[in-house]
Amino acid sequence: MANGNKTCFVIMGFGEKTDFQSNPQRVLNLNKTYEYIIEPAVKEAGLTCVRADRIIHSTMIDKPMYENLLSADVVVADLSTSNVNAIYELGVRHALRPSTTIVLAENNFSFPFDLNHLSILKYEHLGRDIGFGEVLRVKDALKQKIVELADKKEVDSPVFVFLPSLLRAKAGTPQLDALAVEPAATPEPATKKDERSFDELMESFRLAKASVQKPSDWFKPMAFLERLRTMQPQDPYILQQLALATYKSEIPDKLAALQEAKTILAQLSPITSADAETVGMWGAVHKRLWEVGADRGDLDHAIGAYERGFFLRNDYYNGINYAFMLDVRATLTSGDEALADRVLARRIRRRVLEICEEHLKVGAFPADEKFWIGASKVEAMFGLDRREEAERVKTDVVAEERERLRADGASDREGDWREKSLNEQLRKLEKLLAARA
Repeated sequence: MANGNKTCFVIMGFGEKTDFQSNPQRVLNLNKTYEYIIEPAVKEAGLTCVRADRIIHSTMIDKPMYENLLSADVVVADLSTSNVNAIYELGVRHALRPSTTIVLAENNFSFPFDLNHLSILKYEHLGRDIGFGEVLRVKDALKQKIVELADKKEVDSPVFVFLPSLLRAKAGTPQLDALAVEPAATPEPATKKDERSFDELMESFRLAKASVQKPSDWFKPMAFLERLRTMQPQDPYILQQLALATYKSEIPDKLAALQEAKTILAQLSPITSADAETVGMWGAVHKRLWEVGADRGDLDHAIGAYERGFFLRNDYYNGINYAFMLDVRATLTSGDEALADRVLARRIRRRVLEICEEHLKVGAFPADEKFWIGASKVEAMFGLDRREEAERVKTDVVAEERERLRADGASDREGDWREKSLNEQLRKLEKLLAARA
């Protein structure tokens, strides 16, 4: 099975990305595809696996990227969520090399122009995870493709298929092959390189984020995100996380941090965006701006964002916040306007309750998300005047989360914070509901 020192270069999105093609829209954790399917398949086929985000060390990413697209013995391109960078890089690979390129994508993949001439290995992604049986199936299929292509080198590039004269030209121009072994020297960028790769910085960010216990702790994740942004300045995930870390840090103060987070998110066009993550975060920032400054414009922006996010994704997070903000607005109006908001809030909570129960029944979510699903279920019940039932469910949700945190080695403070957060939200809701009487 060994293939000497052959390499496989992987081009794909990283982290959690919104799949705009699915209905309702989903967030796919593309790192799971890499960790569960691609990397194991490549290694079992006997090749060295190199992922694009692990070679990025500075703002000048073009040279190492193009070198790998040209020189890699095999390239695997995952086009899931219609990732534009991956599709562009696939086009470059097809223009440079006639063979040994493998394309895969999640089942819901589609693109504005016809890609039916490509052989695409499809797989089913559950969103935050991938089913065990599907992992085994696709990993074995990908491994077989890698082994066969690495040996046979059949033409798979549509460029060389439809322009066969390029094959003859390439065969008569040995210097093209030489480029794959010894890339031409290019001037080093004037900008100082970051000593750590994109992937290493991303892992450091995740660890720093997981260790946050108080607002000032967010300074460290922010520092990593700023370095990541120099490498991928327009990546939605990085900008979303930077906005989140910024407003949670409350540096230099709560209002200034919220305004800065708003400026960061503005780069993602949240007013017109179809990305439910961006829209939901836009709602979260304006919700907090409303709490700080009581500006009616912030309240209306929050309601509009949560409403759009909810109908884009049909999710519990946007839904439960949408219902809460509707009740906030109802306290500022009267008559039919207040009644309409309160009736709609109840309808949204009923739907949120259904969504939470569906999630808990299927169980396709990370372990640390179960508490927030349960908390949203509790809040929905509370808002629907099912107080006793909500209290019983809350007791179970909190106890189960504390047990999970202890098993993970977390301190009791983490469980205390989550329980306190839920109780505080219920107190706010109780005050709003009492105001309608």
